[in-house]
Amino acid sequence: MEDLILLIKHLIIGLVQGVTEPIPVSSSGHVMIASEILGLGEQGFTFAILTNTASLLAVLFMYREDVMRLATNSLRYIRTKNRKYAADFRFVILIIIGSIPAGVLGVLLSDVIAENVSMTIIAIMLFVTGTALWIIRNMRGKKGDADLTAKDAFLVGLGQAVALTPGISRSGATIISAIAVGMKQDTALRFSFMLYIPVSLGGVVLGFSDFIHEPNKAALALPYTVTFIATLFMTYFALKWFMGIMKHGKLIYFTYYCFIVGTLLLIFY
Repeated sequence: MEDLILLIKHLIIGLVQGVTEPIPVSSSGHVMIASEILGLGEQGFTFAILTNTASLLAVLFMYREDVMRLATNSLRYIRTKNRKYAADFRFVILIIIGSIPAGVLGVLLSDVIAENVSMTIIAIMLFVTGTALWIIRNMRGKKGDADLTAKDAFLVGLGQAVALTPGISRSGATIISAIAVGMKQDTALRFSFMLYIPVSLGGVVLGFSDFIHEPNKAALALPYTVTFIATLFMTYFALKWFMGIMKHGKLIYFTYYCFIVGTLLLIFY
């Protein structure tokens, strides 16, 4: 019976991670909240790698055509210098530039951030996320892929770096930053998740050794598998749903959600 309850709890955590990863409400914060409610305690680095990998695979599948085109045309441009491939090569360079802030700060400050997280901090950061979403709710940029600059990419990358703090949504911070620098809704969404791929992949690579040497992985193999599958599928469907939300410019709903959850955390924790 206890094993079944443990599986159900890990299923719920996987669903929470999957649903909240693509949308601007902070997946890390919600996983911490769900773990506290379910009595699972703080989830370790191995668990974070597991769920991150599942979400990464879902995002890669969703954007597989973009990823393949960008990778193939960038290699073609490097080999041939043919101008018809230059736009995709330039977009990849912008993704690299945008990935630098989170990559650097993630390496330097990950331990500090992990040691200074509480439900109060998550609540405050949810208010910050909700406020930022409120500010940009009516902004409609005009910049498409071809109009982006290195400065735009770096500023959006700074937003991603800020989102290393639980309670600050990664997708929210990058989309807010992208819209703030003048990107169109669809460009902001695509650039946000293109930025997610290298940073997430880097985290998986850097944490792979910890995952392999996890002392309890045999005992947790089944619960972790359940979590992985739940996260994988829910990230995919949540991202499809969020694309529709972005298309209709309804980010204001997430402002209300962040304020409600933040208030409940302050009241009960």
